[in-house]
Amino acid sequence: MKTILAIGAHYDDCIFGVPGVLLQAVRKNYRVVTLHMIGDYTNWPPADGRAVAKMTTELSADRGVEAKFLDFASHRFDARLENQIVVAKAIAEIKPDIAFALWKEDNHNDHMVASELSRIALRHAGRILGDESYRPPKDIYFYDNGPRHTVGFEPNTFVDVTDEWDEAMEWLGKLNSWVRQEAFEKGTTIGSMTTKESLARYRGATCGARYAEAFWNPVHRKVDIL
Repeated sequence: MKTILAIGAHYDDCIFGVPGVLLQAVRKNYRVVTLHMIGDYTNWPPADGRAVAKMTTELSADRGVEAKFLDFASHRFDARLENQIVVAKAIAEIKPDIAFALWKEDNHNDHMVASELSRIALRHAGRILGDESYRPPKDIYFYDNGPRHTVGFEPNTFVDVTDEWDEAMEWLGKLNSWVRQEAFEKGTTIGSMTTKESLARYRGATCGARYAEAFWNPVHRKVDIL
């Protein structure tokens, strides 16, 4: 059974960026894991005192996805060696066959740091930890986090997520509505859902699908991600 890993900075990065691909992997009976680097939300007022990690974990589990959190706090972590070790240990334990990480250029510092830590640890966890048994993922794909965040992202890989679209939107909508302490009912649309739909329609128009998610891979070739 393959293990698919998506890494983000915040609780909703993976669920905004790659929900369709994650749901596809679940349907193929893969082990699907999301690793959220920020698990301490005490310095973010909208989430302080609320069980963000717990709710994210529960909503993900409902869809067959394991959610794991590290203990970093927003704007209070960087790519120094001690943090590389923390991320490398988590990745080495998960043992991903395929990984997704945030694109390197972003207007949000947390996203840039998470991208750098992901890139280093996914490729070099063995050297960081002194573990000769570690094997990097077969493929590492970088995803964008939408307008006003990601900068200079030009994807070279597209995945049609039309069949997974409704479930992906419900997942994203329920999570962000809960964080904002708002009720969510089927058919409800909130800001993050509207942004994701605009992005997915644009990516879909690029590759001939109704809705698509897009990635950048350093190796240019024809590929079936899953």
